[in-house]
Amino acid sequence: MKLSCIHTHTTLCDGTDDIETCCRKAYEKGMDSIGFSAHAPITAKTGIKSSWNMSEDKINEYLDEVRKAKKRWEGRLPVYLGLEIDFIHDLMGPSDKDYSKMELDYKIGGVHYLLTSKGDHFTVDNSAEAVEKAVIEFYDGDFYAMISSYYDAVHKMLEKGGFDILAHPDVVKKNNSGSRFFSEDNPIYIEKASSLAPLISGQKLHCEINTGGINRGKITDCYPSLWLLKIFSKYEIPMLISSDAHKAEELDGNYNIAQKMLLEAGYSSSVLFKGQINGKAQWEYIAL
Repeated sequence: MKLSCIHTHTTLCDGTDDIETCCRKAYEKGMDSIGFSAHAPITAKTGIKSSWNMSEDKINEYLDEVRKAKKRWEGRLPVYLGLEIDFIHDLMGPSDKDYSKMELDYKIGGVHYLLTSKGDHFTVDNSAEAVEKAVIEFYDGDFYAMISSYYDAVHKMLEKGGFDILAHPDVVKKNNSGSRFFSEDNPIYIEKASSLAPLISGQKLHCEINTGGINRGKITDCYPSLWLLKIFSKYEIPMLISSDAHKAEELDGNYNIAQKMLLEAGYSSSVLFKGQINGKAQWEYIAL
């Protein structure tokens, strides 16, 4: 089966390896392609200081370095230029016009930050302790209220559009191993998470099955969970396998688990990004 990872982070944001190291490792692993998706800068647009989003003064270097890698690896490994862009309500999102000027091959849309009723922001995939503290402070300890806010934000991002791939649709479960904070069997959770499917399908978007939580020892399954993946399958939402790599060695990390989950959910194929033609993303369906 052909393998690729177009959700890749390097030293220019919160990854541990540089662009060339990642390309070389992808080539050594026999991968079909690699795509880079640095966390887009947020501070200038939002005032939020981040230790893991790329800083504004690095964006031109990032764009330039990935384009150079495209040329270096031409004929050996397709290299794609993307960004993982945060949707932060009323402040920024993948549909912002400035991203269209960057001539990206693709955009990944994701929600990490939530705006609370008190006007503060916090990150839903921070450490378990930090998330628990934020839920106590901003949601009176009600994790289902926080979950509702998360999925409402994903809804808003989907409605605005402007991106190609939905990132880790249920990343809110990152610290919930063993149902530590909430149950995915809860009707509130089921309703909120499953309501994404018709929106994703209606926007004709692709979604990733993301092994990043497994690779970093946080959870034992992918984003999305199997029950949610089964709903996505009913809506025929195309799924691409990604590792959300923050290390070169993780580029194909636990893809066997993703393949198994896709098959169990009713999928017979995944999709592979193949670049753009006339500004339109191209995809290849790969049998599982």
